[in-house]
Amino acid sequence: MASPGREPGGATETRRTSPTEFRIMAHVKAIHRNAKISPTKVRPFADLIRGMTASEAVVALRYVHNRGAKLLAKVLASAIANAEDRGARNAESLPVVEARVDGGPTMKRIRPRSRGMANPVLKRSSHIHVALDAPELS
Repeated sequence: MASPGREPGGATETRRTSPTEFRIMAHVKAIHRNAKISPTKVRPFADLIRGMTASEAVVALRYVHNRGAKLLAKVLASAIANAEDRGARNAESLPVVEARVDGGPTMKRIRPRSRGMANPVLKRSSHIHVALDAPELS
């Protein structure tokens, strides 16, 4: 059960607008967990779109021919759809306030080498987070 004042799946953040007043900022999030790609391959594109509006970020990622950019674009499209579902007007103009790529579980394998040795092979996965700022939802 969600706590009062918070929507399930959404995040809120408290910002101080004046010395005596606090304003709750609403974020609309989308997360892709256990994406089968290394976080270091996706992070440059997350840094690229952070701070852009959603429509600018979609255009920026559309013309980057990279698997990590394609995964990030799907998560961004999901965040835009979540914003529209929650009633945000003009969801494409919402700014991307969080674009984060965290490391997920790592599968550990071994690669046989000569003379009976073995080298580790780390198959990394990642968690891709995108959040849009929707002040009218707060």
